[in-house]
Amino acid sequence: MTKVYLSLGSNMGDRQGFLQAAVAKLSQNPDNKLIKASAYYQTSPVGGVVQDDFINQALLMETDLSATDLLDLIHEIEASLDRKRLVHWGPRTIDIDILFYGDTQLDTKALSLPHPEVFNRLFVLVPLAEIMPRDFTYYDQVEAAIKHLQVSEQKIERIGN
Repeated sequence: MTKVYLSLGSNMGDRQGFLQAAVAKLSQNPDNKLIKASAYYQTSPVGGVVQDDFINQALLMETDLSATDLLDLIHEIEASLDRKRLVHWGPRTIDIDILFYGDTQLDTKALSLPHPEVFNRLFVLVPLAEIMPRDFTYYDQVEAAIKHLQVSEQKIERIGN
């Protein structure tokens, strides 16, 4: 099985409910095993679109799915939870991103690994730091990026388990 780190976010409707439903659907797939989930964090949106705050969470999972098959499953889950892709970086019921898929480095039209924005977003990094072990390949980069971004306009607040 391959260790994968995922980032989940929602800023429409029952935000925590959408996160919980997405985690349940990911875990119900027999090729996936949930290892660890971060707490929930309320975060300010990034990307310039005026919208409500998000609730974000990070997951560590193991999967037997290929990276592209995992992405296909994620898209199915997002669609089942009413995700609409109307505005780039706009409001959404659920957003699930693959941050890291083992040590895979990939850059295709459909999928880039590690995720190209992972080191630019506190809403990804802080929950990720909560669940990653010290021997994680990108541990030092994650810690350095958090320190760098803590002086940015991005806001993040832990709101629960």
